[in-house]
Amino acid sequence: MENLIWLIPALPFTGALLLILFGLKIPKALVPVIGAGSVGIAAVLTILLGIQFLGADVVFFHQQVWQWFGVAGFNPGIAFHLDALSLVFIFVITFVGFLIHLYSAEFMADDPDYSRFFASMNLFVGSMLVLVLADNLLLLYLGWEGVGLCSFLLIGFWYKEPANGYAARKAFIITRVGDTAMAIGLFLLFQYFGTLNIREILTEAPQVWSVGSQAAVLVALLLVGGAVGKSAQLPLQTWLPDAMAGPSPVSALIHAATMVTAGVYLISRTYVLFELAPAAQTVVAIIGAATLLIAGFTALTQNDLKRVLAYSTISQIGYMFLALGVGAWSAAVFHFMIHAFFKALLFLGAGAVIMALHHEHDMTLMGGLRKKMPLVFWTFLIGSASLAAVPLITAGFYSKDQILWIGLAGENGSIWFYLAALLGAFVTSVYTFRMVFLTFFGESKTTISHMPGFWMKMPLVVLAVLSLGGGFIELPHNFIHLTLFTDYLAPVLPAVLVDEGFAAIEWMFQLIAAIVALSGIYIAYLYYLKKPYLAHNLERSKTAMALHRFWYSGWGFDALYHTLFVRPYVYFSKTNKSDAIDYIYTGTTSFTQWLHHLFSRTQTGMLRTYLMGVLVGAFLIITLSLLL
Repeated sequence: MENLIWLIPALPFTGALLLILFGLKIPKALVPVIGAGSVGIAAVLTILLGIQFLGADVVFFHQQVWQWFGVAGFNPGIAFHLDALSLVFIFVITFVGFLIHLYSAEFMADDPDYSRFFASMNLFVGSMLVLVLADNLLLLYLGWEGVGLCSFLLIGFWYKEPANGYAARKAFIITRVGDTAMAIGLFLLFQYFGTLNIREILTEAPQVWSVGSQAAVLVALLLVGGAVGKSAQLPLQTWLPDAMAGPSPVSALIHAATMVTAGVYLISRTYVLFELAPAAQTVVAIIGAATLLIAGFTALTQNDLKRVLAYSTISQIGYMFLALGVGAWSAAVFHFMIHAFFKALLFLGAGAVIMALHHEHDMTLMGGLRKKMPLVFWTFLIGSASLAAVPLITAGFYSKDQILWIGLAGENGSIWFYLAALLGAFVTSVYTFRMVFLTFFGESKTTISHMPGFWMKMPLVVLAVLSLGGGFIELPHNFIHLTLFTDYLAPVLPAVLVDEGFAAIEWMFQLIAAIVALSGIYIAYLYYLKKPYLAHNLERSKTAMALHRFWYSGWGFDALYHTLFVRPYVYFSKTNKSDAIDYIYTGTTSFTQWLHHLFSRTQTGMLRTYLMGVLVGAFLIITLSLLL
């Protein structure tokens, strides 16, 4: 069975190729069969392969498909490495991706570019699978750039709207900044190790570099640069909210199963390098803590349903970065998996609401959908409860609780990281249930034009079940001594060292986390459902409104980058509209032509002129010989 690993990424690529070549010729009903079917078969194959892997007494499966190329001793291959970490990621990518494809079959049914949509989605899934299965960093980088290309294609899918094209270009350019840093990091790794094979680098790194080595810190920081670009973390987070220009299934795929989780995978896969570079690992934790707070407060001010969820994703990825930064490797991966379930559910639920309300995105113009769309409401409520970490009953509570706890009690933990994460948890529960109350409660403000059918409802139900039950594979020690997920990842990722002084009072911090989450929900209930005049009174305050505008603008990052980079570039472009650089080449051409005309005058066709030229030349040569 392990010889079939190559089929997992090959199936989505095959579906994409068929749709690219024949999508306009085949019956429309066959398009989602190819698109969703290829990803579905890959998901089934992943589950079967996972069962075999769990039953085998091995740490990993490895498959060399072919030798890619060989240059001066550098021989990267098209080879795949399946271990506990990559198995978690490919399960989420294929299974959640399959559900999103099923949803898309109905959601995009009326779009004239139906086949192009599924071709791009399949290409997206295939590229992400290559990224997480690659046994060397060059192949990983190929998948890395593949998801960047696909994000451009899908964010700008409705390219006839100028704003959509702008959002796609913005995502592509900003992530290229991080990708450039990562590429430089790969060059340095090859310089030091003579290979980009991941296992070889992680094995040799402790022998080549000491802890705190400048080279290790530099390489780790360059990898962080790539990670913050793809995962939309500070300071490269501004592209993700604008990426909501794409269709809702695209948003679900980007946020839940692909792209933005690539940075989490990269750091967790190369954890040895970060353990050798504690300064870089601390930077990861600081970036995560700052990002989760900035994005959380920004989400609190948004009225666009999808933008709330976009900032929520930035914030939740911030939790994962915080976990990675404090050495809670398995906790970060666990939260990645749970986040994929509830965030895909929320985006798909948001898509159903937006489609039902004539493509209305503004939550303040919604309301009253609780009874009109009961299944969407209950599944969306489950996803929201998991995002807000409602205690005991939701998967999000168990995954986020680990990060909060280890952020304080872990060996690299800090009271400041804990307080930042706790404040972020409170803000998350407030903006999440603000979203729920504005969208589904109160008076109806917009008529319903379309009700979701079976293919849109079924993925919501499956993801809702996972958003509730997925957390029970990793219960806190004080509830029951069951940590299946951590034990499962133990051969790949190191265990967390918890300060013994905190271990006995872990229950206290779990209780604090539960109270904070419930308090946030109560505040949202009070301000946006029970006594909405409180929110209106707050809006009259000049200080509150100034703060609201600042948060609403994403803390001014877009304006800052526009001032520092966009405006100077546009000014230079306008100043250089005649393209001064071309003067170098046109000047060279003009000079050559002038010389041509000058020398062509010597070609008179008269013999005596040529003889005179020979005599003058001979005279000059003899004169120079005598003088020199």
